[in-house]
Formats: sequence, C-alpha cells, structure tokens
Amino acid sequence: MIKSLKGLRQVLRMGLLAAVLLLALPVIFEKNLIYHPTREHEVSARALGLPHESVTLTAEDGVRLDALFLPTKGSRVTVLLANGNAGNLSHRLDRTLFLQSRLGADVLLFDYRGYGKSEGSPDEEGTYRDARAAYRWLTETRGVSPERLVLFGESLGSAVVLDLALSRPCRALVLEAPFTSVPDMAAVVLPFFPRAFVRTRYDNLAKIGRLRVPLLVLHGDRDEVVPFAQGRRLFEAAPEPKRFFAIPGASHNDTYFVGGEAYWRTLAGFVDGLPSPGHLE
Repeated sequence: MIKSLKGLRQVLRMGLLAAVLLLALPVIFEKNLIYHPTREHEVSARALGLPHESVTLTAEDGVRLDALFLPTKGSRVTVLLANGNAGNLSHRLDRTLFLQSRLGADVLLFDYRGYGKSEGSPDEEGTYRDARAAYRWLTETRGVSPERLVLFGESLGSAVVLDLALSRPCRALVLEAPFTSVPDMAAVVLPFFPRAFVRTRYDNLAKIGRLRVPLLVLHGDRDEVVPFAQGRRLFEAAPEPKRFFAIPGASHNDTYFVGGEAYWRTLAGFVDGLPSPGHLE
C-alpha cells in the first residue's frame, strides 16, 4: 500500500512537472514563435534594376533600422509597406514591382528591429516604434504629404500599420491577411495554452473601431496561417468606408500570385476610388 502511494505521488509529480513545462515553454519562447526574421537579403534592388534610395531610420528609442525607398516616375500615391513576421525587405521587392506598375506608387520598405540589417530584436512595442520611424522619415525628411500616403500591412504588418493609422494621419489603410489578436491566433495554434499567459497582444479587434480612414481588407479564402474568419471578423468590426476582397484559392503567402488580375484590379480600384484629398486629422 505504501509503495503504491509513493508510486502514485511520483506519477503525479511527473505529471505536474510535464504540465508546468508544457505551459512554460510557449511563454519562454513566445517571441520565437511570433517573429521569424531573416538577416541575409535574398535579392537587391540594384540587381533588379530598380531605382532606389538606401535609408537608415532611427526609432524613438535609438534603434537604427534599414529601409529602402523606391520611387516611381509620376507617382500618384506613396505606399508604406509593413512586412509580415518572416523574411526581410528583400522578400518584398517583387510586390514592390507590382505596386509601382499597377498603382503608380512610390514605395517605402523597412525592416523591423532584428530583421535584415536593422539593429535590435523585435517585440510588439518595438515594431510600433519602427513603423513610426518609417512614417516620420517619409513625412518629415522626404516631405510626403499624409494625404497621399497609403499604409499597407501584411499579416503581422497589418497590426503594425493599424496602430500607426490610429496615431498618424494617412489617406487609406490596406490590411492583407489580418488577424484579430495574438491571443486569438495562439488559441488556433496552441489550443491547450491559456490565453491569459500570452503577453504579446497586437489586439487589432480592440483597435479597429477607432479607424477613421478608408479600409481595404484582402484575405485568401484558403489561408492556412491566419484563419479567414479572423480577417472577416476584423473587417465587420471596422467602421465605414471599407471593402473586403476574398481571394479565391489563395493561401497565406501567394495572395497576389493566385489572385492575379482580380487582386491588382481590386487594389487599384480601391486607391482610385478614394475621396479627394482633404484635411486629415
């Protein structure tokens, strides 16, 4: 009987230890689960023959960030593009080519802290600071009027530019594959993990109701990373004017390839249909 009790206690202790580890590991490695930076550039603007200006941004906390400004002759708008959670700005040069040719847009690409050639390591508040540094360079150093500035965010970047749009004036906001919040995403990826333990928030759903500029949401209906339902829910919580485009057959990373002409026609139509520039608050 005594041996049985000792054995039971041992099993319970091992079970408790396993449960603690199961809960602790996602907390310890939370940033590694969210951010997947790549340091090496895959391709350069020079190799693609793209006119460009290499830019060094400085965030509010002194972190130096790598950025690339790609002008377009006779541009109509300027796009500030915030990346998803993987890769670096070199992986967005193909999208930039389309933004230039289909929208007639100047484009600013920037790497979050810890990505590409940028200093530091990423976290939620840091990515917000990084976006503000990019915005500040465009509007103050480059002299771009907020009335011609379109903020565009991919996946994680959707949270970054939404936060930026709530504190800085701009012409419009485009969110591709946006999620409602990191705790909501954690519930999808780690359903056993208590939401209260998730420290990183990126709570888009709580913020979207305060948006005061036109919104376009793009989301692949076969997105295997960010549930399509989250993008739709976020859109429904947003105020007008807004537009939602479900990209048939597209997953998370092939939106503009699978979407093809319909994708770019939707994006161009949204920009073309924006109200005439006026006073921005």
